Amino acid sequence: MMHPALRVTSHRSEPLPKHAWRLSMDWDDLVMMHWPADGAVLQRLLPNGLEIEEREGSAWLGVVPFMMRRVRSRWLPPIPFTNAFPELNLRTYVRHRGKPGIWFFSLDAASLLAVRSARAAFSLPYFDARMRCERRGNDVHYQSERTDRRAMAARLDVRWTMPTSFAPPAVGSMPHWFVERYRMFLSQRGRIRTGHVAHPPWQLAEVDVQIEQCDMTRICGLKLTGKPAFTHAAARQTVVGFLPSDD
Repeated sequence: MMHPALRVTSHRSEPLPKHAWRLSMDWDDLVMMHWPADGAVLQRLLPNGLEIEEREGSAWLGVVPFMMRRVRSRWLPPIPFTNAFPELNLRTYVRHRGKPGIWFFSLDAASLLAVRSARAAFSLPYFDARMRCERRGNDVHYQSERTDRRAMAARLDVRWTMPTSFAPPAVGSMPHWFVERYRMFLSQRGRIRTGHVAHPPWQLAEVDVQIEQCDMTRICGLKLTGKPAFTHAAARQTVVGFLPSDD
């Protein structure tokens, strides 16, 4: 039976990878907060081979908290007590050899297994964190405190109300530019590799957020000021990931 993440592909800007997917997951209670950033500053933080992408005269930093659910490998069912946990990433948008994708400055997770597995298999900058995501009705309260000594301390405390309806972002819009990307780039032993993902079209809605604390960008030497320029909540997204490759 075909995985739900692979059933619809007409929205994709590139074909599905030829190799088999390895990891399945759902992203739930997800909100994307985006601030403009100095592209020259971010470019200096990237490995050779990656180029910052700009839109509306700026590079962009995204702070994205969400719940990982139903996490499993291709050949196994979800493992009880380890297949659902909060996650949080700090990202920017880049190109490699003309292909658009995402570069992660950090990924915090409340799962020892996820942090260690992702570091080993994908060379991604995952860090241990003490986190909780509470949802009462449509109200979400998300808190994270990094506990990993491999990176400086970082905290997020944010609240929002999940909308009751979502829609695909308009092609060519800023929300579409943020989400319709099917590559995350990794630096492995001095070379850039690609981790492909596949999922149905995103369903988004604008949302207001109440940010009590957010210093996730300290790892970049930057400080976020003011409210995000763009904030969108997303309907549950079903995703498959592929092992890193050179294409």
